[in-house]
Amino acid sequence: MSFFSKLRERLTRSSSKIGEGLDDIVGEGAPGDPEHEEDRQVEPAPATPPTGLVGRLFNRPEAQAAEPRRALDDEMLEELEDMLVQTDLGVETAMRISANIAEGRMGRRMSSTELKELLAAEITRIMTPVARPLPLYSKKPQVVLVVGVNGAGKTTTIGKLASQFKAAGKSVVIAAGDTFRAAAVEQLQIWGERAGVPVMVAAQGSDPASLAFDAMTKAEADGADLLMIDTAGRLQNRQDLMEELAKIVRVIRKKDPDAPHNTLLVLDATTGQNAINQVETFRKLADVSGLVMTKLDGTARGGVLVALADRFGLPIHAIGVGEQIEDLDAFEPEEFARALVGL
Repeated sequence: MSFFSKLRERLTRSSSKIGEGLDDIVGEGAPGDPEHEEDRQVEPAPATPPTGLVGRLFNRPEAQAAEPRRALDDEMLEELEDMLVQTDLGVETAMRISANIAEGRMGRRMSSTELKELLAAEITRIMTPVARPLPLYSKKPQVVLVVGVNGAGKTTTIGKLASQFKAAGKSVVIAAGDTFRAAAVEQLQIWGERAGVPVMVAAQGSDPASLAFDAMTKAEADGADLLMIDTAGRLQNRQDLMEELAKIVRVIRKKDPDAPHNTLLVLDATTGQNAINQVETFRKLADVSGLVMTKLDGTARGGVLVALADRFGLPIHAIGVGEQIEDLDAFEPEEFARALVGL
């Protein structure tokens, strides 16, 4: 099964909130309600399918049968906005998407499938500019600093990326910079063994900056293409974390004034709107250059990724839908959008 087939299967299964919400909006109202009876009609698909977006809609097998329809009015638009806010797209993003869907369509009777197609198109439009793979440079070693709260999936993401880069012919070194969590170090060592990638470790509680310096020295000596540095994520000690990250950057810049070349923020999709707070916080703590979102398979809150793209415009380098190596892949906006809305 391809990655995005798996995404659609898992995200549609666990994040059906948007699709179900659109179905409810169109089908809302008791049968025979005189106020809405005229708006909520069941119409057959046209005999000659039109072209363009509507053509795609009516050529879908499930759209060949008649679908309930409802006239797009202010009440329906407000319901759409509320539903999008509840699925973590955020107020501003929800209002903007709803307004774009309504433009030129007010009064038109629409089916749930057509609304899903329109919503997917709007989400794709927002996400396309930020869908960028992690850039690779000729500079050796390219230093990738990985930040995020504990439990977001930093160590797993580092392991998966390292394994994928190694499989693509790149030489990689990992630095287990979260020296206060033995479990994080052990997890990276397991991934390193799987991928055949060396993992630099230090005694528990030792200075992460010193480890980062030693890892850079090893990466340079080995001619490694990439050095990936794990970091702590103890936001409850924000000042300590800021000082720790600043020291790591200061130390590795003694080796390379341009390092780190990438600073990846790993986010857990199950945190919903809290992911926005994490982006704001880590942008103050570190010069975040791109995002990776994990755990999209276990959440009904994937909509927050749309809000993040709309609000911050940071590149989304990869998304994860499981624990296996193949469950982390480059972000593809149209596939994500269609899975998110239940298409």
